[in-house]
Amino acid sequence: MMTPVKKEAGVTLDFYKEIYKRDLYDYHLSEEHSQYTSLPVNALKLCEEDPSRYPIVILYNGAVAGFFVLHGWEGVQAYCDHQSAILIRGYSVKPSYQGKGIATKSLKLLTPFIKQHFPDKNEIILAVNHNNVIAQHVYKKSGFIDKGKRVLGRKGELYIFHKDL
Repeated sequence: MMTPVKKEAGVTLDFYKEIYKRDLYDYHLSEEHSQYTSLPVNALKLCEEDPSRYPIVILYNGAVAGFFVLHGWEGVQAYCDHQSAILIRGYSVKPSYQGKGIATKSLKLLTPFIKQHFPDKNEIILAVNHNNVIAQHVYKKSGFIDKGKRVLGRKGELYIFHKDL
């Protein structure tokens, strides 16, 4: 059974469930953030088509505050050759919840969440746009390391960050 991981100051990670659907379909991003990530509704469609994508909801005091997808080997292989890695993609926090430390707290919960639900994984990777300096700072503060790998994405150069589990 897939259960949420413990809370971190009101923040919880949970696998997508039907009860979150309305909130995710009414999820908006600022113009700035929408240039770097996709809306949950679009990511959910891809998750339905690809069983190696796992939609994750970030809750703050029980309310939907953010969203991301954990993607298995099919996503990882575009960025590294570690089959024991898992990719985080489409990460966002709703504008109305930004500035409350939710991103940092959710990323802190990511390690125990992955260890609990994906015990065969020993590394998390992500791709962040070179212009998205704020996200880079949050990821680095959360223990992700830039090992210097670069990939060209749809909207420019991407930095590939790693975090060992």
